[in-house]
Amino acid sequence: MTLEEKINKFFKKESVYKAPQIDNIFSGFNLPSFVKDWLIKRYTDKRGEIDVASVKNFLNVHIANKGSKLKGELMSEQKEIKILARLIIEPDVSSDQFRFSIPDTDIKASEGIVPKHLVNKFQELKGGETWGVVTLAYVPPINPKKKNGVIEMTDFKRFKPYDVNIEYFREMRKEFSTREWIDLIIRSMEYDPAGFSSLQQKLIFISRLLVFVEPNINIMELAPKGTGKSYVFNNLSKYGWVITGGIVTRAKLFYDMKKYLPGIVERYDFVAMDEIETIKFNDENELKGALKNYLESGNFSVGNYRGTSNAGFMLLGNLPLDEDKRPKYRSYLRKLPDFFYDSALLDRFHGFIEGWKLPRIKENLKLKGLALNVEYFSEVLHKLRTIPDFTHVVNSLLEVPGDADTRDTRAIKKISSGYLKLLFPNVKNEEDIENEDFEKYCLQPAKEMRGIIRKQLNLIDPEYKPVLPDIRVR
Repeated sequence: MTLEEKINKFFKKESVYKAPQIDNIFSGFNLPSFVKDWLIKRYTDKRGEIDVASVKNFLNVHIANKGSKLKGELMSEQKEIKILARLIIEPDVSSDQFRFSIPDTDIKASEGIVPKHLVNKFQELKGGETWGVVTLAYVPPINPKKKNGVIEMTDFKRFKPYDVNIEYFREMRKEFSTREWIDLIIRSMEYDPAGFSSLQQKLIFISRLLVFVEPNINIMELAPKGTGKSYVFNNLSKYGWVITGGIVTRAKLFYDMKKYLPGIVERYDFVAMDEIETIKFNDENELKGALKNYLESGNFSVGNYRGTSNAGFMLLGNLPLDEDKRPKYRSYLRKLPDFFYDSALLDRFHGFIEGWKLPRIKENLKLKGLALNVEYFSEVLHKLRTIPDFTHVVNSLLEVPGDADTRDTRAIKKISSGYLKLLFPNVKNEEDIENEDFEKYCLQPAKEMRGIIRKQLNLIDPEYKPVLPDIRVR
């Protein structure tokens, strides 16, 4: 049985057919893959044929976009309109109201109001970014001289098409070989595994998903442009937040004391800082102190506010290469902002992804075939974060020397746990996996990723030795 036949047999309801030309249907709409896949699945018949006309009709009627006249329609037609949209919720302390904006339209936060009864009902409406099906209505001013009209959210429905049976997903892993499962994951990331030249390349590529499945894991990837870094983090999950360029503040990341609003680390599974060489940091000392504390413990303090989260951090940056496609400089962090050129901060990152070993995204990497629906896949990754079996298995399988550095040990265990979740989700105790498989697919990649951090630490500060503790399978 081929891989596609297995996907169709064991994940028939959860899979979708991918083809590069399908993206043409969504031209003009700024939609992540988890929304596109949901629409494709919704309008694909039993023969696998897409009803393109119905997809386009849904887009035109129910999806917010920059060219829409949504605000004008609400005001002139005086009727409720229901759309699927990306919302940004902002608590406004000064007016004791919750406001919303829809970035893909011209509706601003100063114009949108969320009623308190909806805020009390849905956690997503307490602040931050979310996707949902919203019903909107225009409320004209009672007294035009004293008050402006507003656009009110009259109803809200979470965008969560799948109620994932995570145990079924875990059980179905047994029907695939490890090589097949790796290819299934890559397909579900929207790439063709045949475009990778080796198993090592595939494992490096999959390692981008570690922050999706493992709580409080911190990873850094530096790579040349065109290797798909941004795409993975922007399109595969609504549970992550991507910062691209601009200014990062302590208030934005952790807690805004003026708005009494928790920052993005408390609302997402991971925070990805993309193109970190272009990011600027406000109040660097305050932010670096809070960040170091958070990366170490998952806790932070801002004023009288004490926060905790299991969100991981992913740093993504570009790296200059020589003619042999190798990093130009021994110190990979040389071209990054001084903010990151700090051994105490770098030591809190668990692993490093050698993105220059990945192929550039070319036509042969675009998937044409069956894969897991991205929305389903993202829900699976989200649920794997909170299953305790994997940490127990890793602790049971590893033998750690008594003099091992604690940060090295924690890093290797966390990365191993992440790989275990991705590649062997069926494992519930140490008897469920062969020691050789755990060594090859989990422990060795973890040691390699942490080993790079160690070597880079040594270049910044010779006090850090470029060697790892001899952690091995029992």
